[in-house]
Parts: sequence; C-alpha cells; structure tokens
Amino acid sequence: MIVCEGKNTEPDYFRALQAAVSDAQVRLIIEPAAGVPMTIAQRSVDLASQIRAERRKRGKVDSYEENDEVWAVFDRDEHPNFAEAVRLCEEKRISVARSNPCFEIRLILHHTDFERPDGRHAVQKRLESLCPEYDAAGGKRPDCARLIGRIEDAERRAKRQLAVREDQGRPFGPPSTTVFKLTRAIRAAAELTQGAASRHPR
Repeated sequence: MIVCEGKNTEPDYFRALQAAVSDAQVRLIIEPAAGVPMTIAQRSVDLASQIRAERRKRGKVDSYEENDEVWAVFDRDEHPNFAEAVRLCEEKRISVARSNPCFEIRLILHHTDFERPDGRHAVQKRLESLCPEYDAAGGKRPDCARLIGRIEDAERRAKRQLAVREDQGRPFGPPSTTVFKLTRAIRAAAELTQGAASRHPR
C-alpha cells in the first residue's frame, strides 16, 4: 500500500510501475490534501492501524497478507515537520520513501547520476532537459512508462547517491531519495508471487 500526495508525478510513476510489475499487488492511496509530510505520515499510520484492527477481528492472516507493507511517500522540499513525519512512520512501522528536495530527483536518476544540492525548481528544470515531454510549469508529465524500463539503473544510482549523503553525515540531505527501496520491494514482491505461482500451478 502506497500513500502519496495527489499531484500528477508520483501517481503516474507508481501506476506505470504497477502496470509493468503486475504480479505485485499494489494499492495506491492518493492523499488529496497538499503533500505535507505529516499529513501523508498520519494517513499512512491510520490506514495501517485499520488493517491491523481488521486482521485482529478476523483472528487470522492469510498467506498474501503476511508480507503486506505500508509506505509513505513524501518530499523534503520546504515542508514543516519533515523529521517528525519520518519519526512517526518509523515508530508505527511504516516504511518511508522520501526525496530531497522533490520526487523529480528519482526521475532524473533513470537517466543519469545527479549530485547537485539544488532546490526544487532547479531539479525540475534538469528533468525538463532530460525529458522533453515534461514541463513542470505547464503541467506536462514525463513518460513514466518509458522511465520504468530503466528502473534498475535508477535504483543503483539512487543507492550510490544515498551512500554519499550518509558518508557526509547527512543522510536526509539533498540530493537524496529512498524511493529505490520501495521500487525494489515492489519488484521483489512480484518475484515472490511469480515463484509461488510456478510452484503451485493451477
């Protein structure tokens, strides 16, 4: 279950991934309010609590539910209470896919490494130079289906990028993103489902 803000880029990206990795059961929850980290975090916590309460009421967990995960997706940007939102998720066992300054960092990494500690507008301009169809100000969206074809490259670049931030002693610093952990989890879930299907064919 992925909880993210209601803007175009994040939902487009995860829908494209969901279409490409159809063996993973992905439920996308769009938070219509502004994408403030604490709002996303609290919504994620509430949904996870609801799921756990329903399971307790049933008294059992089926085999598909054992590996369920809830992820909160939000940006650092200039939002208040970012660290508090991360801490709340960690306390409540919610995984966090965060980006600093913004989700577009993740999309750039499908094309190239990126190490400039730029603000959101500069990052969006860089993405525009890599994706001619994308225009942040004009509301034009990147071709996320095409980007998904380079997802493993993006994951490797993001992991290296995060390692540099951690070596610098600022794991939440710009530029950085942990969305690669979420995309890897989705792809791993698909592989698990495929393996189960091959062991138990209909």
